[in-house]
Amino acid sequence: MKKLIVYICFLLVASGYGQELNLPVFTQYLADNDFVVSPTYAGIGDNFRIRANGLTQWVGIKNAPDNQSLYADFRISNRSGVGLSLYNDKNGNTRQKGIKFSFAHHLILDYKSKQYLSFGVSYNINNFKIDIENFDTTFETPVLDPSVTDDRGRSNNNFDFGVLYRNKGYFLSLNANNLLPKDIDNFTGIEPNLLLNLQAYTGIRFKARENNKVEFEPSIFYQLFASDGRSTTDLNFKFRQYNRDGDYYWAGISYRFLNDQLLQPLNIGPMAGFMKSKFYFAYSYQLTTNDLMSFNSGTHMITIGLDFLQGISDCPCTTSLGH
Repeated sequence: MKKLIVYICFLLVASGYGQELNLPVFTQYLADNDFVVSPTYAGIGDNFRIRANGLTQWVGIKNAPDNQSLYADFRISNRSGVGLSLYNDKNGNTRQKGIKFSFAHHLILDYKSKQYLSFGVSYNINNFKIDIENFDTTFETPVLDPSVTDDRGRSNNNFDFGVLYRNKGYFLSLNANNLLPKDIDNFTGIEPNLLLNLQAYTGIRFKARENNKVEFEPSIFYQLFASDGRSTTDLNFKFRQYNRDGDYYWAGISYRFLNDQLLQPLNIGPMAGFMKSKFYFAYSYQLTTNDLMSFNSGTHMITIGLDFLQGISDCPCTTSLGH
């Protein structure tokens, strides 16, 4: 049991520093919300889209990571879009809150073959804080660090940049998050000052047969963290079934692994959702496959959303993928 507690503490601390690297990306983007991955998706589609996301990781373990986020994007002209992201992340005694302001511009590479190129940029404001309200003395530690007398917090600003290529149902998104290094305390030196996070997201959406209401979407999402060189990959597959009114339901599965441990997944799990009269709902479950499996019921995530204020663009470069 003592070994388990030490292991959990290590994971929570490591994940706490990981919070400074980037807003946690689980499978929010698979809930028909590609804007989670890249600012380049802002303004693609005919509606003002809002998505609210709630995620609880490692249910059953005290002080496990918990995250809430809100995403909104809409088109401001025939070829441009803006977006807003808000998030609140809790991990043990650490707290992180942030906001992103995004802008994207979309171009036509070839009208007949439906090839489009999009560029996006985000300005980020993040606040990281350590709460000491739960710090208690123990027999082994009868006195806490006298220099820690109140909640400690720090804010930083940063930028993301992305480019998106689309060709009919195929897409490739390349993104660089947290372009600027972070100022750290030179006396402690334990915080990563290189926050750069590189991402690649690619896949294809295609119909089962021509004029069919059934779609399939295999995709791959890759992340590389420059601070320590670790990288992960998601292998995803989704299925959609539309009705005559444009409403649909979908189901899928995701498999995430460290790139040097292909057959040892970090987590794996199913997901499902639906769109009905512009109301969106999705649920995702991820089974943790490491040593914590016996002590938690996995990660649960819910997404709800609305699409409204429809405004069809004269430019096909803002058409939703696959249409």
